[in-house]
Amino acid sequence: MFEVTQNAADQIFKSAKETGIQGQALRIDVRETADQGFAYLIGFDDIHPDDDVHIVSAGIDIVFAQSCKALLNGATMDFAEIEGKMAFIFLNPNDPTYVEPKEK
Repeated sequence: MFEVTQNAADQIFKSAKETGIQGQALRIDVRETADQGFAYLIGFDDIHPDDDVHIVSAGIDIVFAQSCKALLNGATMDFAEIEGKMAFIFLNPNDPTYVEPKEK
């Protein structure tokens, strides 16, 4: 299933605290783009339809639509430095543009 790294979880907890929305789930949406890649949308949400997928990873409550389940299966969300800036990234083997990370 989908996982969140501890680095990402720490940042999500920090963001929720800073914005005063602790207790809300993290909603993830993924869509296929015109160039055959994936685009991700994330945000906090307190509305969870019964047919949503609900999981907990690294202490984070996560929800997403059933339509995203196959696209997110086996993916990992991390918080890492990209081009000198910290950002959430998705390592998703289902994405046709995915490249396996190189070992350091």
